[in-house]
Amino acid sequence: DGAIAAHAVKRLAKLAKKKKPFFLAVGFKKPHLPFVAPKRYWDRFDPKSIQLASYQEAPLGAPRYAQHNSSELRSYNGIPASGPLDLSTQRTLIHGYYACVSYIDAQIGILLEGLDNLNLSENTIVFILGDHGWSLGEHGLWAKHSPFDLATRTPLIVRTPEHLSETYKSGRAHGLVEFIDIFPTIMELVDLAELDQLDGKSFVEQLKDPLSDGKEVVFPRWSIAEIIKTDQYSYTEWRDKRGGVLERMLYDHNLDPEETFNVSEEPEYADIVKLLHRRLSQHVSEFGI
Repeated sequence: DGAIAAHAVKRLAKLAKKKKPFFLAVGFKKPHLPFVAPKRYWDRFDPKSIQLASYQEAPLGAPRYAQHNSSELRSYNGIPASGPLDLSTQRTLIHGYYACVSYIDAQIGILLEGLDNLNLSENTIVFILGDHGWSLGEHGLWAKHSPFDLATRTPLIVRTPEHLSETYKSGRAHGLVEFIDIFPTIMELVDLAELDQLDGKSFVEQLKDPLSDGKEVVFPRWSIAEIIKTDQYSYTEWRDKRGGVLERMLYDHNLDPEETFNVSEEPEYADIVKLLHRRLSQHVSEFGI
């Protein structure tokens, strides 16, 4: 990752000399497994202060499809082939994850400093994003392979040039967006005509006002799990080849942000299940997933 950051700065220097608009994507490896980072980043965290996941059981009423054996992690030495991890191993893994995230923060800092040194910051838009979330023992799971909110919700940070600060405000936006919205957002930010073939929706309004509304619903997806998420609910279906629902999950994030109890079969949520099933079915049918 250090080599990638250094190479990216060199590429920026070449692009700056051309004095033309450019797009540069820089992909870092961490915090993907294995959790390896330079010692100085490990030393930033006190192991005794690291908190373990508070809820390490499968959600009540969750179908077996929602669970996995954390096989990506179990391929590494020192990790048991099955069963829960001991508390010391959990703490070491979380420590390593934090160290890797801190290390990547530093690499991003190198890129931003490179933009400053090349006098590119004042006309360059920066997007920082991860391709998925990550479980660190929640629900007894490790890594990314699940339909739970921890695995499907991802970081997304946008930095616009400082001279546009009166137009684009700093703050944490809470409205829903999807990665397919990044392309049309960039198009609007650089004042290019909208393309008809894009399925996403620009979220420039949220950059202008972080409190503005986002999308009414978004559609994360993992493997064969079809998911629809609103501000309050996360609803998942597993379907057979004919479209019949094999299993479903519903979590009310207002009451249960840690997703500990699947309420899809609770009578008081019957209308919500019907509504979200209909919206999800429409989406699946429209996009031929």
